[in-house]
Parts: sequence; C-alpha cells; structure tokens
Amino acid sequence: MDNAARAAGRPPARLLAVSKTQPADAVAALAAQGQVAFGENYVQEAAGKIAALSSRGLEWHLIGHLQSNKAEQAAQLFDWVQTVDRPKLVGALARHRPAARGPLNVLIQVNIDDEASKHGCAPEAVEALAAAIAAEPALRLRGLMAIPAPFPERARRQAAFARMRALHEALAAAHPTADTLSMGMSSDFPDAIAGGATMVRVGTALFGARGARPT
Repeated sequence: MDNAARAAGRPPARLLAVSKTQPADAVAALAAQGQVAFGENYVQEAAGKIAALSSRGLEWHLIGHLQSNKAEQAAQLFDWVQTVDRPKLVGALARHRPAARGPLNVLIQVNIDDEASKHGCAPEAVEALAAAIAAEPALRLRGLMAIPAPFPERARRQAAFARMRALHEALAAAHPTADTLSMGMSSDFPDAIAGGATMVRVGTALFGARGARPT
C-alpha cells in the first residue's frame, strides 16, 4: 500500500482489514501485529467478535448492506457504518446511537456504476443525504464509500475511481469532516489509491481465502 501511494504521489491510505467470516482468533492475531481497524459485513456475525475482543481497543466498521431492522444494533456496536445509502437509515442510526459512545462515523455508499445488483445511492443523491447526516448530532459525516463494477478493462475501473474522487472532493468542500474515501480491495487497491482512496478494504490479501459465513 505504501509503495502504491508513493508511486501515485499520494498520501498513504488507511488499511481496513476485512474480517468477515474470519474467527475472533484470526482477528486477534492481526491486531497483535498492530492492525486496529476491522470491517464486518453482517451485524450478527460481528457482535460476537466485538464482544470477544472488547478489551483490545479495536475499531469496527460495518461495510455490508444494513437493513433498517438491524440499525439499532449496528448503532450500538460499530464505530463506523460505511454503507448509509438512504434517509430512513440516517434517522434510525441517529435515534439509536448511545450518547456515551459519541457520534457514529458515517460514510455514504455510492452506486457509482449504477449496478442493479449493488446497494448505494446515486451520485446525484449524495448532497441531500450528506445534509441529512450532518444535521444529526449523533452522527458524524466522514465521506464516501464505493464498490465499483469489476470491469475487465482497467481503464473503466480507473474511471470509476476518478468519478468517486471528484464526488468526494465536492463533498469535502461543503463538509470538512468528510475526509474519507473508502474504495479498493485486495485485487485493485493500487489503482484505488492512485485514484484518490484514503482507505482501502483488504481481506483476502491479509487472511487468505474466506471460509463459509458462520451460522
């Protein structure tokens, strides 16, 4: 990651270790090497790990789609929710965030390639959603998140990263707390960093191939 940032003339990006389907002991082993931020896709799966590792001072990010009926638990468990994509979720997270935990860090998920199979708001919806988040004292708007389409052509993937960078720069100009652009995974993080990512979500390159989701 540092090499990719240097090659692109960019500041180093923050590493989010994607620990979905990984057992708590695998997370603990990586934490022992200094990794702090971990990403989970499912609220229920994450709850056990967060409880088991509560003494470690880790930072937990929800990076999977959040159903409204899980918002209360997510607001209580996580430090960040990266997948806010609709106003209803904004209200639910704000309502259920414990005051003692401080504001919940929030990223707006953008469906940058307009894929029917993916969640996320349209780029033109970002401004209104950002205003709704910024109006909630229990939430802190931190930026944008995207999962661009896995086009076989590298140039098309790079174009999606560039569109996200422009969208993020416009958001940050209006909302100074929006300092984070989360995009890029194990297969494409060098291009994501070159394209403006400040946080990359890496799982396979750290933990190896994922196992089955715990039931």
